[in-house]
Amino acid sequence: MTFSPPSSRILVAEDHQVSRHLLERNLANWGFEVVTAENGLQAAAALEREDAPPIAIIDWMMPKLDGLEVCARVRRNAQRPYIYLILLTAKAQRDEIARGLEAGADDYVVKPFDPDELRARIKVGQRVVGLERALAKRVADLERALEDVKTLKKLLPICMYCKRIRDDRDYWHQIEEYIHAETGSDFSHGICPHCMSEIRKGHNPLSPQREPTGAAS
Repeated sequence: MTFSPPSSRILVAEDHQVSRHLLERNLANWGFEVVTAENGLQAAAALEREDAPPIAIIDWMMPKLDGLEVCARVRRNAQRPYIYLILLTAKAQRDEIARGLEAGADDYVVKPFDPDELRARIKVGQRVVGLERALAKRVADLERALEDVKTLKKLLPICMYCKRIRDDRDYWHQIEEYIHAETGSDFSHGICPHCMSEIRKGHNPLSPQREPTGAAS
């Protein structure tokens, strides 16, 4: 399995202007494209978009929706690509940290944050997101392959003489061309033992099967 390259987009949800700008500056210096939100509602809306950043740093205490509510809202939408959530908090008690993780956060950073620690935790998030994206692609590829198999299991219109197959647009194709178009599979041609035996006898293996010779009466 190959990993997707780490995403450079990240959301910062922080209502305190100075803290938000400090996070923005550090992240920009590390090469990230930063999307910002000043309250929980803005953060939730940004994470529900089709182009939502795959990693988010969310302050616990925010107006309109707090960080726990934002995390829980993101996790309820299980059909969307996974978003790695880092909770930013001044709460350092174990029971409070447990509440944050139970709400849906993947990790946490205690205020005032240490830049090296924050950067290391973001790198963990990038690895997790890369694994999740690679796994999702593998699952999608397997589902497409299963659909291809189901297509081939259906009744196919095939010519009884030349063995061409008719597609949905009423065009006739060699069986190799049809299967390649439907599944991407290619053929390595060979000769089966039966046909090899017929060729050695001087018979055409594509002609109708010869009737067995009956006993003389």
